[in-house]
Amino acid sequence: MKTYQHTQPANTILAFMIPSFLGLAIGTIFSHALIFVTIIIGVTCWIFRSMTVEISDRELIWYFGSGFPRKSVSLSEVVSAEPIRISFLNGWGIHYTSRGWLYNVSGFGAVLIKLQNGKQFCLGTDEPEKLAGELKGRR
Repeated sequence: MKTYQHTQPANTILAFMIPSFLGLAIGTIFSHALIFVTIIIGVTCWIFRSMTVEISDRELIWYFGSGFPRKSVSLSEVVSAEPIRISFLNGWGIHYTSRGWLYNVSGFGAVLIKLQNGKQFCLGTDEPEKLAGELKGRR
């Protein structure tokens, strides 16, 4: 049973990617060499259009708009959850940072999640205090 679910739209990514996609799509009329790049940007927009975070009785689950990639961790492994701010330099998408893996589609709010095995990662969200509170309430 889901006890928490929130989907954040990727307003920031889409604000940059959609105009690029449209410009390239128009450009393919004049140069067919742009088709490959246009397809890559279109697929990227589709995959990263939003990010959903869910908490069930047993798991923390997160996935992007397309449902892929999908990740999860058992709630019993979560040691702490702390609301944080990430900088513009951390960016958006999926990549490794000084705080571990970052999964983010928009904004600068996130939750730093530490696991029993010492690993940590960050989930971007526009409601970091609420997500952190939900996770703290499950331990």
